[in-house]
Amino acid sequence: MKFQIEREVLLGPLSIVTSVVERRQTLPILANVFLRLEGKNLTLVGTDLEVEISIEAQVLSGEDGECTVTARKLLDICRALPETATIDFSGEGDKAKMRSARSRFTLQALPPKDFPRLEAGKWEERITISRKDLKNLLDRTSFSMAQQDVRYFLNGVLVELEGDTITTVATDGHRLARSRTTLASPAGGQRQVIVPRKAVAELGRFLGEGTEDVTVELNNNHISLQRPGATLISKLIDGKFPDYKAVMAQVLKQKMVADRQQFHEVLARTAVLTNEKYRGIRLELSKGTLKVSAHNPEHEEATDEIPVEYEGTDVEIGFNVTYLMDALKALTSDTVEAELQDANTGFMLHEPDNDDTLYLIMPMRL
Repeated sequence: MKFQIEREVLLGPLSIVTSVVERRQTLPILANVFLRLEGKNLTLVGTDLEVEISIEAQVLSGEDGECTVTARKLLDICRALPETATIDFSGEGDKAKMRSARSRFTLQALPPKDFPRLEAGKWEERITISRKDLKNLLDRTSFSMAQQDVRYFLNGVLVELEGDTITTVATDGHRLARSRTTLASPAGGQRQVIVPRKAVAELGRFLGEGTEDVTVELNNNHISLQRPGATLISKLIDGKFPDYKAVMAQVLKQKMVADRQQFHEVLARTAVLTNEKYRGIRLELSKGTLKVSAHNPEHEEATDEIPVEYEGTDVEIGFNVTYLMDALKALTSDTVEAELQDANTGFMLHEPDNDDTLYLIMPMRL
């Protein structure tokens, strides 16, 4: 195969495709990117056998064919070339050659017929959602995923379709994030799937900026997302996600309203003197005031307070400060509302008069 392409046209798709390629591979060809040219349409594919991304780019000219080359080396070369560079690429046999102005590169190539592709089977459900809406759902929940938890079904994000609503949920057992939005047209039926952690991270890059619609297809084992000129396919986690609706149905009768920015800043200041391992802070709520305090093994202490709207009984409650700050950062309203009861029940954060996005954070003993 041969083609000529502008460096800027190749760099974006190549960066996204290379992000899915693992640095350490059991199969050497999995370190490669698959290239196929048909007419002026260049398709780039990267996979780790769990997630596969394919993206199209337009070449200036070329001869149809297929080739695979080391993804990271190809990306590093493209990054090192001048922004206005034009690249001449040719691949034949076990060698691929690149030329740009006076620069010359020869890379090892592996047979394209050996490049593995994900076989997803027949799709059973299809919905359409804007890229922005889907990215917002994931951004507002994915930080609450577990990391390498033995309860493997927590190491991902639950995507639930029910009627005309799509919901994403993530939890690590200490906090739970749920966000939902309305679809333009109802889904076929109720369905829950768990998208693994790596695929969620790749989706953030894949969706990028833009407002075009994305087509989401599902079956019991795979999820596919398609936007113009690009497709991401991922295996799903085979497991049953906890009943998050039961967890969120706590009776929380006391309510606090605070300025979101002030709340985040007072936590950030106090967090400086928390125990680095446990990150615990104490919230003391009384009428009109929220007092925040922390201490650490070096006997250092911090206390701070902000005015809030609160008319309930006095409450003292301990939290991991990171969980609170993550939730406040993900919300976008000027003020936030918190529902609570006592030191043994959860702390529910959301935007005032809007429960589309909810954060339930469990207390910790201090």
